[in-house]
Amino acid sequence: MGKEMLRVEHVGMKFNLSRERVDTLKEYVLKKIKGEIKYNEFWALKDVDFSVQKGDRVGILGLNGAGKSTLLKVVAGVFKPTEGQVVKHGKIVPLLELGAGFEPQYTGAENIYLYGSMLGYSKSFIEEKYDEIVEFSELKDFIDVPVKNYSSGMKSRLGFAIATTVKPQILILDEVLSVGDAKFRKKSEKRIMDMFDSNVTVLFVSHNLDQVLRVCNKAILLDHGHLIAKGDVEEVAEAYQEMVGDK
Repeated sequence: MGKEMLRVEHVGMKFNLSRERVDTLKEYVLKKIKGEIKYNEFWALKDVDFSVQKGDRVGILGLNGAGKSTLLKVVAGVFKPTEGQVVKHGKIVPLLELGAGFEPQYTGAENIYLYGSMLGYSKSFIEEKYDEIVEFSELKDFIDVPVKNYSSGMKSRLGFAIATTVKPQILILDEVLSVGDAKFRKKSEKRIMDMFDSNVTVLFVSHNLDQVLRVCNKAILLDHGHLIAKGDVEEVAEAYQEMVGDK
């Protein structure tokens, strides 16, 4: 039995979706006072419960809308769960919406420091890794340009380069192996594989079952926010294939 790195305890995540179309704040306040605002409660996750051991690479499977990305965001700390809790042992690096935390007015160089500190890196650590980040991102010629002038591919590359500079204990991946062009994709996939080799613990969402089978040793299966299978990747992949076959 390995060391436990992560425990998701009976996690539920509820969103309130307004059914009304309200055009102005004033209209909203009036309708709210009169009790005319109706919400549809939507549980994106309900009673999700599992734990992850050190070195486990867990694939998260499920159809669209199953709650996979929401689960990753809860684990990463982007969302606070409505119910339950997540217990983490170790530094998490989420490769979710790469570059989503960038400040558009600032240059690439400034954003390296900003994004790095958001991920919990010290200024001295970022200084030490700065050249490596720039080199990996292939953005040397654009590093003093404001990020608002970057294409989405450039932002992803810079975000990926910053986030993967450190050796995290827990890596969270959401369909992230599709950043940039084919050449960069190859390079980023190699970097992730190198991380895998260093016994990092991984949570990985992908629609590509072959990729999950290639990369992961464990898996969980979500269906409409409920966890319906967990265990060895082959068994869970089989359950997923049956589910897809039924649709």
